[in-house]
Amino acid sequence: METLSFSHDLFLVIMSCLVATAAAFTGLSLTRNLSQKSLTQKKVSVALAAIALGGGIWSMHFVAMLGLQLPVLFYYDAAITLISALTAILIVGAALILLHFTDRTPLVIGTAGAIVGVGILVMHYIGMAGLELCRAIYTPLGIAETSIVAIVLCILAFRVAYGHRTNRNIFLGTLCFAVAVGSVHFLAMAGTEFVAVPQVAEFGPSMSNEVLALGVIVSSFVIFGGFLWVSTTYLVASPVAEGINPVDDADIQTPVGLQIPCERDGGKIFVAPSDVVFVRADGHYTQIYTEQDRLFCVWPITEATKRLLPAGFIQTHRSYLVNPSKVARFERSKDKGRCLFDTDTIPPAPVSRSKLKATQDALLA
Repeated sequence: METLSFSHDLFLVIMSCLVATAAAFTGLSLTRNLSQKSLTQKKVSVALAAIALGGGIWSMHFVAMLGLQLPVLFYYDAAITLISALTAILIVGAALILLHFTDRTPLVIGTAGAIVGVGILVMHYIGMAGLELCRAIYTPLGIAETSIVAIVLCILAFRVAYGHRTNRNIFLGTLCFAVAVGSVHFLAMAGTEFVAVPQVAEFGPSMSNEVLALGVIVSSFVIFGGFLWVSTTYLVASPVAEGINPVDDADIQTPVGLQIPCERDGGKIFVAPSDVVFVRADGHYTQIYTEQDRLFCVWPITEATKRLLPAGFIQTHRSYLVNPSKVARFERSKDKGRCLFDTDTIPPAPVSRSKLKATQDALLA
């Protein structure tokens, strides 16, 4: 079967790369400082980031496909094209949930990057399956090369953006992600051949390049609108000046100006470490005990440990962090112990065998 020669419009190639960059910056910026947001706000931010990143992958692909020049007329299956967009958003959303609702270890970051790499691949090949009046032909070697590049570049992008969440790393992660999306698309296209087919598959309604262009324009408009919106967040006054710690939810904060984000009666409040009696793990979150309240906090115990140990807290148990200045007395029972407090309404904090000596030394210091 005779293959068709094809080329790309340079202007649309450049535009597709700009779309990928804007989407990456928007998605990665939407997930900054989530520790300072309520659980509902955190869920909304992650969902919007998934739409930005997944929608950006889809938009980049189809902006580039609008620049595809073939010697035959071809259309797109509207249903398959929509499925490709939804697939990208859902897979990226799964990766972001992993990053923001579990302990963010290097393994988790790498796994999330690999998931997004797979998402780019799945979106690309589903989108290509929507072509009508021509068919894409792939080679096993071409698919293997594209898969390796997609996964490796996305892992790199997420390690850069999520390894330490500074503005600089978000910018670098944006570039890495844009390069990953663009490289995967054009590498896959380089290993693809096209043949003309006489009939149209009837999975969904046919869509011309003109109709596709309208959809891509709308999606790109939304992405660039989001890009402008999140860009303004980098220009506002520093959160430190407002008494809020600016570092994102996976970074270690210094004690200066540290505030613990908590929820009370559906509202968000910030608690100073000096007002905390102890912190107790509660699944993927924590409970903050003060002399008056028990508050919900979105930090996992690992995150609270990284942030509060530099502030003078001691870890008495793998699930407990104690403010030594609030301890009224210490009781030991064989190879374990417990910290007691002045207020009877506050339960004692257990001291495990492995933490016994360090706790005693810290309380006697």
